[in-house]
Amino acid sequence: MADFDATLQGKRILLIIAGGIAAYKSLDLIRRLKERGATVRVVMTKGATEFITPLAAGALAGGTVYTDLFDRESEQDVGHIRLAREADLIVVAPATADLMAKMAGGHADDLASAVLLATKLPVLVAPAMNPAMWAHPATQRNIATLLADGIRLAGPERGEMAESGEAGTGRMSEPLAIVAAVEALLSGDNGADASAKPLLGKHVLVTAGPTHEPIDPVRYIANRSSGKQGFAIAAAAAAAGARVTLVAGPVGMADPEGVSVRRVETARDMLAAVEIALPADIAIFAAAVADWRPAHEAVSKLKKDGSGIVPPLHVTENPDILATIAHRRDGRPGLVVGFAAETDDVLENATKKLSRKGADIIVANDVSPANNVMGGAANTVHLVTAEGIESWPQLPKDEVARRLVHWIAGRVPTKA
Repeated sequence: MADFDATLQGKRILLIIAGGIAAYKSLDLIRRLKERGATVRVVMTKGATEFITPLAAGALAGGTVYTDLFDRESEQDVGHIRLAREADLIVVAPATADLMAKMAGGHADDLASAVLLATKLPVLVAPAMNPAMWAHPATQRNIATLLADGIRLAGPERGEMAESGEAGTGRMSEPLAIVAAVEALLSGDNGADASAKPLLGKHVLVTAGPTHEPIDPVRYIANRSSGKQGFAIAAAAAAAGARVTLVAGPVGMADPEGVSVRRVETARDMLAAVEIALPADIAIFAAAVADWRPAHEAVSKLKKDGSGIVPPLHVTENPDILATIAHRRDGRPGLVVGFAAETDDVLENATKKLSRKGADIIVANDVSPANNVMGGAANTVHLVTAEGIESWPQLPKDEVARRLVHWIAGRVPTKA
């Protein structure tokens, strides 16, 4: 036997195989787990048996393969409750969109879903499905729910689908990658855990806060952005394993741990800092950049002269940072995310902004004073893409950030 890490020696793995062409990879996964010293029990859904046989899986695992919730013999001997408890870890590979929907909704109408609902064990899920199914808002909502419930993810990967020839995100991770995620999870090394660190190895660029556009040495044009949402996104991206550069306007917030922060004042400063920070895999433009700046900054404080005549304030348009980066021919980030802070016709304006700015995703919210978003602790966002609109309930800004980062992680292109 090869000289493997001892992490899996003596560990008990319950492998749940769902239906899908990727089920054939699970046979190799069984072999890889066993050669590292793990004991593998197998549960197969009815759909899985259409692609591989219980006989093949059982021969590799060296034991009974369980398929039926109402099998009298297995329920008397083992039972789904014992299956849900007598292991160190449950791995679902492949995990279909249907099975993940059942997990998210708490369904238990077959053996696999009943085991997953009854377990208190750590669960590692390796999704596999058509790219359109993976990108569908319903699947992404289910993924967000599973992540919030503590389920860990390995993959999916970007590539060509075996059954359709389509390319996109949805391929099940290779068996050795899943084994690495299992080892990391069982060893407690969250730094290497593919599910806890879905952005490992990625560079994420985030902008946050307002900009200040000087009128004179003591006055400026600005807005009420606190920077809380952008800072929360930067922290969540770092927690997801990314190398994060945060370009922050003038806000009184401490630097997020593990994040490289560049402080700026004006829109032009912010654009320059963003361009210096490139290249990036993902760019999230959460800053509320001032649309205009004074055409001329006074060198000394403007004063009232008692005449009642207000000095003229001529403004000029600031650079559009989102559009500038999204329309780059060279060095455009693989995924560009913009924010749309609106007070009227939120979804209509956000949809127009998606096309006009060239972004891949627009995160829209209603910043009317009654909603207390700017400076507040909560946010209600709508994710606008070319595929449609996904609306989330009101959530704390930290939770919005965490869900958004994991949602984005499922969409970032993989470099060839």
